[in-house]
Amino acid sequence: MTDVSMHSGDGPGAPPPKKSSLFLVLFLIAIVLVVVGAFLMFQRRAEYKALAENTEALAVPTVAVFHPEAQTSDESLVLPGTLMAYIESPIYARTNGYLKKWYRDIGSRVSKGELLAEIDTPEVDQQLSQARADLGTAQANVHLSEITAVRYSELLKTDGVSKQEVDNANGDLAAKRAIVQSAEANVRRLEELKSFQRIDAPFSGVITRRNTDIGMLINAGNGGSSQQLFFLAQTDPMRVYVNVPEADASSIRPGIGAFLELTQFPGQRFEGKVERTAEAIDLSTRTLLTEVDVPNKSAQLLPGGYAQVHLLVKVKAQRLQVPVNALLFRSEGLRAVVIDANHHARLQSLTIGRDYGTSLEVLNGLKPDDWIVLNPPDSLEDGQEVHVKEVNNPLVPAPTAAPSTQPAPAKPPASSSSPEKKP
Repeated sequence: MTDVSMHSGDGPGAPPPKKSSLFLVLFLIAIVLVVVGAFLMFQRRAEYKALAENTEALAVPTVAVFHPEAQTSDESLVLPGTLMAYIESPIYARTNGYLKKWYRDIGSRVSKGELLAEIDTPEVDQQLSQARADLGTAQANVHLSEITAVRYSELLKTDGVSKQEVDNANGDLAAKRAIVQSAEANVRRLEELKSFQRIDAPFSGVITRRNTDIGMLINAGNGGSSQQLFFLAQTDPMRVYVNVPEADASSIRPGIGAFLELTQFPGQRFEGKVERTAEAIDLSTRTLLTEVDVPNKSAQLLPGGYAQVHLLVKVKAQRLQVPVNALLFRSEGLRAVVIDANHHARLQSLTIGRDYGTSLEVLNGLKPDDWIVLNPPDSLEDGQEVHVKEVNNPLVPAPTAAPSTQPAPAKPPASSSSPEKKP
């Protein structure tokens, strides 16, 4: 009976064991697919999030930053200057004619009153001859009028002539004397004009230009550069004009020592002193025009040259130096881009001192510990977020391979929101 029951359990009504195994396999496969799909979905979402963060990070520009270089606080004031002759004057003709001969050329050193050139003046000579003849005629008429007046005065005593005739004779004598004086003045004028045929040096100096030659037509007066015969300059001493910034104007006064340095004379100093100042600030440049006089007995200094003028005053204010490629030239003025602690760019206005060509002196607007941007893009706006990367100051020589005991400079300000924690 038991065997029959056991065999009856395997009868046609029982579920087949193969279908249960297949259902289990399909269920497991479904679970695996759900897990794999969920993993892929989370992975895709993480990739999208990473891509968005990367895109947002790339949208924030990366700028190179450095510290401005601090200058020595007690250095002398050094400014560019222009060498000029102490006295310089163009020499023009004061009479008409043709250049007869010139005696001094460029580079000639002449003394005061020395003959430089002669002008042939045929028209003036004829006018002078005519004026002298007119003077002789006037003098003869005066002599005749004097004789007539004396005779009429004698005849008046005997009632030979009337009082009216005597008065007429005396009046005619006075008129003839006035004509003589006019003729004499005309002769003197022409004699003075003829004396201008000699071109003499008005002061001692050197001829720097000669703009005339033999046979050239000469017109009297300043008729332009073509009528300038010579250009004379006194080069000992030399004047040097410098423009002192307004911030240093109060320390400049006559008598302060100064010296010049020229590139063509390395290591040589030309001593001088401040002779005078304009005593007023130029509105266009905000500088004080200052004159420095320097002896030039050796004639090494040439007018029109360039020199570095060292004014022997101590500069006490803190000064910084930045390269020109760290500045933005905006319509509102010169600006530097300063990075704050939150990695935001700030456009800082500056007060500029000396111009060194590749760099500028900053009098106000920056601090030594400020991080400023090198080669800032024109599109950079005030308050814009940036990433920072520290670079060496272009004005500071690159450090050597030898170990240094100096402490490392402070790092640029880091922000937790920035991908780059430090440059």
